[in-house]
Amino acid sequence: MLKVKKILLGSLLSLGVAGVIGWFSLDKETRGLLATLPTNADLLFWSQPQRDAAFRALDRLPFVAKSNRVPASGSPSPLPAGAALNLPIDVDAYMAAQRNAALLVVHDGQLRLERYGMGFDGAGRWTSFSMAKSITSTLVGAAVKDGFIKSLDDKVSLYIKDLKGSAYDDVSVRQLLTMTSGVQWNEDYQDPRSDVALFNKHKAEGEMEALVSYMRQLPRAAPAGTRWNYSTGETNLVGTLVQQATRKSLAAYLAEKVWGPAGMEQQATWLLSKTGQEIGGCCVQAASRDYARLGLFILAGAQVNGAPIVPEGWWAEATSRRTEIGHPGRGYGYQWWTLDDGSYMARGIFGQALFIDPQRKLVIVSNASWTAARDPVAMKARDEFHQIVQQTIDAERAASAP
Repeated sequence: MLKVKKILLGSLLSLGVAGVIGWFSLDKETRGLLATLPTNADLLFWSQPQRDAAFRALDRLPFVAKSNRVPASGSPSPLPAGAALNLPIDVDAYMAAQRNAALLVVHDGQLRLERYGMGFDGAGRWTSFSMAKSITSTLVGAAVKDGFIKSLDDKVSLYIKDLKGSAYDDVSVRQLLTMTSGVQWNEDYQDPRSDVALFNKHKAEGEMEALVSYMRQLPRAAPAGTRWNYSTGETNLVGTLVQQATRKSLAAYLAEKVWGPAGMEQQATWLLSKTGQEIGGCCVQAASRDYARLGLFILAGAQVNGAPIVPEGWWAEATSRRTEIGHPGRGYGYQWWTLDDGSYMARGIFGQALFIDPQRKLVIVSNASWTAARDPVAMKARDEFHQIVQQTIDAERAASAP
């Protein structure tokens, strides 16, 4: 009996040692996620510590969310350091108030500010949330240039056959891109009964993709093209459209058209729906410097060997106001938030942003974990930060003028 007890004790000790070794063999982001692992599948209702840990590790554990990889480029593009940007504010205090995990400013191709917080660093990947919408839109442009999508004025159901007979029969690809379909959708992040909270839980009809099965049941609320209504579900449909038109996964097409040509230093990931497709309206995970490279790639016209990956005139249309959103000086393009000064943004809930200002050759990356999905105080402060950076660049230019 004593011998058996010794054997059991030895086995338990071995398992304990193996567990400790296994724990410390994990990267710090995975350990953080495991330490606060949510039991609720809906991240909109996670606690703050759970979000803080998960936003940097959503792709680490397949039982949390599966993903497809977007390989790093074999030839990373340079991101040289420039002169430190002398801003007239306390950047550390700003980052603390924003709950920033990363803040980068690139001006004229040079990295002039790079700060990290919340235990995050340049080696990690942070989730983009709805910043992915602008990436998906760019893949639409590539699909048009490649001939997979014939026209933005084609009806959506031409490409997504399972939408035939639904309210989307009347909707064009362009209207889907600008969120002016007129199809009813509720994007209230605080309401557990909203469409944005429910569509991921929907049980698909037969072999149909779960998203399409949910979206085809939605009623019409206004004539197509007459009303703007923010809808993550519709960008998810844009992603489905690209996949069905190109016969490629979004991750593979992103690698081919953007990630490789832009010289991304690290691999990215793209989270999958429960039916196995990348989620067009959400959740690319990437390094902060690679988000900056994305901005530079777009600033340069998204070109590969001198040839743009999108049709001529695409960026002028995609990044300028295509529809009113009820906010003076702002609008919505092809999945980009636009400002009347010519700058534009990709934005995600909880504080993610890629701000691009072509006039000043300026790119600003913000990765954060706000305490609310849409925090009006934090959003206003971030807008003011962008303006301060612009004013600082203008002052430098004025001071160096002959």
